[in-house]
Amino acid sequence: MNKRTALLLSATILGGYSAPAVAQAERDATVSASGGSGEIIVTGSRIRRQDLAGVGPATVVSAEQLENTGVVNIETALQRLPSNAGFAGNQTSAYWTNNGYGTAQVNLRGLGIKRTLVLLNGRRLVAGGTGANSSPDLNMIPVVALARTDVLKDGASAIYGADAMAGVVNLVTRNDYEGLGVSARYGITERGDGGDFTADLIWGARNDRGGIMAAATYQKAEAVNLASRAPCSLAELTAGTLSCTNSSSTPGGRAVLPNGQQINFNQTPGGNGDFFEPYSGAKHNHNIQRYLNAVSPIERISTAVFGDYQLTDGIQAFGEFLYTHRKSDQLATPGTLRNIAISASNPTNPTGQDLVLVRRMLVEGGPREFFQKTETWQGTLGLRGTLANDWNWEVSGAFGRNTAVDGSTNVANLANVANTLDRTKCSTTPGAAIPCADYLGAGDVSQEVLDYINFTSRDRGGNELATVTADLTGSLFELPAGAVSFATGAVYRKEKGWRDPDPFTVLGVANTNQQDPISGSSTAKEAYLELSVPVLADTAFFKALTLDGAVRYSDYDLFGSDWNYKLGVDWVVNDDIRFRGTYGTGFRIPNVPELFGGVSEGNLTTTDPCSHYAASGNATLIANCQASGVPANYVQLGNTILTTVGGNENLKPESSTTWTIGTVIQPRGLVPGLSLTADWFDIDIKDAIRAIPGSTKLAVCYASANLSHPFCNDFTRSPLTGEVNFLSAQPINTGREKMSGLDLGLVYNRTIGDVAVSLDLNLTWLNDYTVYPFAGGDPIQFDGFIGGGNGGYPKWRGYGVLNAEKDGVSATWSVQWIGKATDFNAAPGDIGYRTPNVFYHNAQLAFRIDEKTRFQLGVDNIFDKKAPYIQSFTDGNTDTMTYDLLRRRFYVGVRTAF
Repeated sequence: MNKRTALLLSATILGGYSAPAVAQAERDATVSASGGSGEIIVTGSRIRRQDLAGVGPATVVSAEQLENTGVVNIETALQRLPSNAGFAGNQTSAYWTNNGYGTAQVNLRGLGIKRTLVLLNGRRLVAGGTGANSSPDLNMIPVVALARTDVLKDGASAIYGADAMAGVVNLVTRNDYEGLGVSARYGITERGDGGDFTADLIWGARNDRGGIMAAATYQKAEAVNLASRAPCSLAELTAGTLSCTNSSSTPGGRAVLPNGQQINFNQTPGGNGDFFEPYSGAKHNHNIQRYLNAVSPIERISTAVFGDYQLTDGIQAFGEFLYTHRKSDQLATPGTLRNIAISASNPTNPTGQDLVLVRRMLVEGGPREFFQKTETWQGTLGLRGTLANDWNWEVSGAFGRNTAVDGSTNVANLANVANTLDRTKCSTTPGAAIPCADYLGAGDVSQEVLDYINFTSRDRGGNELATVTADLTGSLFELPAGAVSFATGAVYRKEKGWRDPDPFTVLGVANTNQQDPISGSSTAKEAYLELSVPVLADTAFFKALTLDGAVRYSDYDLFGSDWNYKLGVDWVVNDDIRFRGTYGTGFRIPNVPELFGGVSEGNLTTTDPCSHYAASGNATLIANCQASGVPANYVQLGNTILTTVGGNENLKPESSTTWTIGTVIQPRGLVPGLSLTADWFDIDIKDAIRAIPGSTKLAVCYASANLSHPFCNDFTRSPLTGEVNFLSAQPINTGREKMSGLDLGLVYNRTIGDVAVSLDLNLTWLNDYTVYPFAGGDPIQFDGFIGGGNGGYPKWRGYGVLNAEKDGVSATWSVQWIGKATDFNAAPGDIGYRTPNVFYHNAQLAFRIDEKTRFQLGVDNIFDKKAPYIQSFTDGNTDTMTYDLLRRRFYVGVRTAF
C-alpha cells in the first residue's frame, strides 16, 4: 500500500494522460457543428455534458493525430496506445484470432477483445470475421470519415450493457464535411517488400435542413515472407546458444518401429527411395519459415454513407449505412500426415516391419493457403428531436450482417489417403481412379496421388446484430448548484453467429483442424437510468462537485436477469485542479463462439517444459517429467503441439467490479497549455471466462508438486516417444482475474515564437494482473510477462507524439515504448527469459501546399529495431502480438480537396 500511495501522489504531481486538452479541442469542433449548444453526448455517458474529462479516464485519438503519424488503419493507432495489451487481430498475428483472420481488433487492458466494446457514434456494430465472432472489424469504417476515436478506459456495463468490462472504443464520425476530398498513401519496407497502398474518397453536401456525407477507403497490402525476417525457428538446444530447431514434420517422414525406435526416410527428392536411418532432429527437421508470412496480404474496400434531414423544427431523421468487402490470405505450411499405420507387407515399406508414420509433411504439394472473403454491412435509421421542456429524445433501429467464405488449399482427405495405402483399392496403373501412394521418402508422392488426396476446403459463416433503442435525456429540476440531469432508455438486442465448416472437416477426414458446426444466438432486453446531480458550485475549494449514478437492468434469454450500476464523483477544486473517481459493476454472458463454438484441433506453437528437463536442475520438474514417462534425453520435436480449442456449453456468465480514482492538473497560470492527469484503475472479474494457452497449462502443471494441478488432466503424452499428443485449451470459467495499475500522461500545446508545438505522452504502469484458474488454485501471474500465446503484459508501456508546425510545414516524431517482460514459460538463465525495453521511433514531415492540399512523407521504425527473441514465441521467434516484424519502412502520401 505504501508503494501504491507513493505512486499515486507522484503521479498527481508529475503525470497525466491526453484526454483533457485533446477532448477539449474536439468538443469545441463538435459543438460548433451542432449549433453551439455547449453540451454533447460524450463517450461513457448518455447525459449531455460539457466535456469528457469528468466522466472517467479516457484517451482521444483525433483525425489530425492519425494524419500526423501516417496511420491508415485505426487498429494500428489503438494498438500503439499503452492501454492496449495482450493480443488482438492484425496482419502480423493473423493465426491467433479464432475465425477472425484478417479482422482488426483492440484489446483494452489486455483483458480480451470480448471485454472491449466497440461502438460507432455510440451504437453497437455487428461482429466481423468468418463466422460466430465476438468483436467488430475496426477497419469497416473508412478512416477518412472519422472525426475522432474515444477510448474510455473504464468499465461501462451500466451505460452500454454487456462487453464493456475493460472499456469502450467509440468511433465518432464527422458531420460537417462539404465538398470532395481525395487522398492516397503508399508505403514499403526498406527491404523492398510489404507494399501497402491506401486511397480515400470523401464527399459531403449540406444545407439548412440537413446533409449527406459519403466516404470510401480502398486498401491493398502485400505479403512479407516470414523467412525474410526470421530465417528459421530458434531454440536453445545447447546452453547459451540459439540453434535452428525447425519442424519435426519432415519431408521424408518420421516413423516409429515396434521397438520404439524413431527413424526418418530419405530427405533428398529423387534420392534413394528405400533409404532410412535413425531420426535426428538436428539433421531431419524441416525449416518451415518460407511457408509462412510475417505480414499477410489483404485487400479491402470500406464504404459509409451518413445523412440527416430536419423533418420539422423539432424532429430530425438520420441514417447510417456501412459496407465492407475484404479479401485476405495467410500462407501456411504444407499439410502433415500424422500417425499413419503402414504394414510390413506394403511394397513402399523398406523396413520389413510394421510402422507408424508419426509425421510426414507433404512438401510435394507446396504450402497451403488460407483464404477469406467477407461481406459486412450495417444500416441504421432513426429519429431524434426535442420536447417543449428542452428534453432530447432519440429512437433508432439497426441491423447488421456479416457473411464469409473461407478455407484452405491443399487439404488432404484422410479417407483418400487410406485408400492410396490399401492395395485392394489402389492401383499403380497410370490413370487409375485410386493411385497407390508412397509416403516414405521425400519426392515420392506423385502428382496423381496429390490430385487424388488433396482438395480445397470451403467454410461458410457469419454474424448478425439487430438492435432497437429509445433514449430520453434532459434536466429534471434545479438545485442551488445547478440542474439535475438525467438519461433513460430501453434497448432490445439480438446477436446471432454461425459457422458451417467444410463437410470433410466436420466428418474428421480432412487433414486439417477438425471442426463442428457452430450456431447460436442470444437476446437481451435492457433498460437504464442515469443521473447527474450537482452538489456544490462556486464555493471555497469546490468550483463544482457533481455526483453521477447509473443503473441498468438486463434480461438475457439464456441466463436470466441482472442489475448493474455505476457511481461517479467529479470534484473541480478550481480552474487548475480536478479530482474524479468511479465505481461500477459489470456482467458479461458468454458469447456465441464461447458457448457454441465447435471443438476443433490445430497445431499451435507451444513450449513443452519437459524438453531437456534432465539438465534443468529443477527437482520438481525432473520428478514430474519422469513420472509422466518422459525419457531422460527427451527434446521437444518442433515447436507446435496438437491442441483442442472451441466452445464450452457449460460456461457461466462472468461479473466484475471496477473502480478508478484520478486527478487532472492544468496549471494555466504557471505553465499555460500544460495538462497533467493520473488515474488508478482496479478491476476484479469473477467467474472469468478464459482459454488458458497450452504452454501456460503445461508450465503450471509441471511446476506443481506430484503433478497435482488440475491442468495436468488437460493433456496426454505418447507412451512411445514421450511427446504431448493431446492438449486441451477450451475456455473455462476461471476462479478470478484481478488487475490494477496507473495511467499517466502529459499534454502540452503552446506556440513558441511562430512555431506551434504540441506534445502528447501516455504511460501505463501495470501493477498487478493475476489469474486464479479455479477457486483456491495457485495464481498465474500475467503482469510483467509475455509470450506463450498470451500476448504481452509488460509492467510499463508508453506512447508519445511530438509535433511542431510553422508556415504550413509540420514535423511529427512519435515513440512507442514496450517495457521489459519475462517469458511466461522460460527459466532463469535461458536465452529470451527476459526481454529488454523496446522503443519504436517514427517520424513524418508534411507540407501544406495550399489550403486544400497536403503532402507527407514518413519513416516508421527509424532505427530498424529488431523484435527481441522470446522462447515461447508465436511466430518469427518473437511475440507477433506485441512486437514489429517489418523493421524500417517508408511511406509517402497526398490529399487534396475540390
